[in-house]
Amino acid sequence: MERISIDESGYTGFDLLDPPQPYQGATAIGVSDDEASRLIKEHFPKLQAPELKYSSLARRDNNRPRLLALQRDILASTKAITYVCDKRYLLLLMFVDYAVEPFYYDKGFNLYEDGGNLSMASMLYYAGPGLLGRIEFAALLAAFQRAMKAKTAEAVRDLVAAARRTKWNEMPEVLGPLVNGYPDCLDAIRNPKVSTDAAFVVLQSLISRLESMISAEYRIEHDRSKNLLRYGEVISKLIAHDVDVEFRASDIAGLKFPLKLKEVAQVDSKKSPAVQLCDVMIGAAIDAVKTIRETGIAENEVLALYKDDQIIHLLPTTDFEAIKRSHKNTQAAEVIDYFAKNFS
Repeated sequence: MERISIDESGYTGFDLLDPPQPYQGATAIGVSDDEASRLIKEHFPKLQAPELKYSSLARRDNNRPRLLALQRDILASTKAITYVCDKRYLLLLMFVDYAVEPFYYDKGFNLYEDGGNLSMASMLYYAGPGLLGRIEFAALLAAFQRAMKAKTAEAVRDLVAAARRTKWNEMPEVLGPLVNGYPDCLDAIRNPKVSTDAAFVVLQSLISRLESMISAEYRIEHDRSKNLLRYGEVISKLIAHDVDVEFRASDIAGLKFPLKLKEVAQVDSKKSPAVQLCDVMIGAAIDAVKTIRETGIAENEVLALYKDDQIIHLLPTTDFEAIKRSHKNTQAAEVIDYFAKNFS
């Protein structure tokens, strides 16, 4: 059975507004420990630490050429996929899913068609602070996150009040349902099966791509960290789902159950060179996205190493036509409904 190793970075559970960690991601690599050890020794022959850690290596500028060369070799010679998301954008997507979409669904309008939900969340990301009030918009997102976690009447009332304190008339098509307390939107937020924990979103995306790349049964191995224990729980639920069903999520991704993924196991990262390579890949990818977003310079030597099918990014964009093209005739609404009903 083929083995895939994974590692994550930036996971903060329900809190998607954690300032020090605005991005979350994970990398999956299909490589043996022997080959991983060879790559580590080739690029870092003088490594003294008990394991390869991106956070330690990246502190020294003279390590950067070797880190870049290691990533180039991994991407050229292994099955490797990296996922990176902007957590604030993901929170806004969830806001659209639960605080907006039920209203449009009841009116017979498919908000997910051609990636409409992605465009609305991107519009909120870029225009929300200016149009709705910067302080009020931040308070709205914090109140939504609290309501999604607490599920109490008080938390939902606070969310509605936060929406009403914004300049919501500037975006009535987005905030109108919440401001007016539309019952189905409030019920969706109170649904105990949904939350703002992003582990499921990350893994669904990674596994969707893995399922298309791997032809036979495979297993996943991950570190024993507290964060990855949560990832292991989610993977176990996906493995256990034995219903015959298939979805097309985008122009390059879909998901079919039962999965070819059959097992998940924990390992000690110090004894798993393959997991250590994953740590390097996801750490470097998140740093690259940070650099692009902070500097506005689109070209990046790390991301330039990736082929289109080796990286998945969930980032806001003002290129709404590109969103429409890549999500035309997809089953986003069906996917979200199905997972909300079958996974918690």
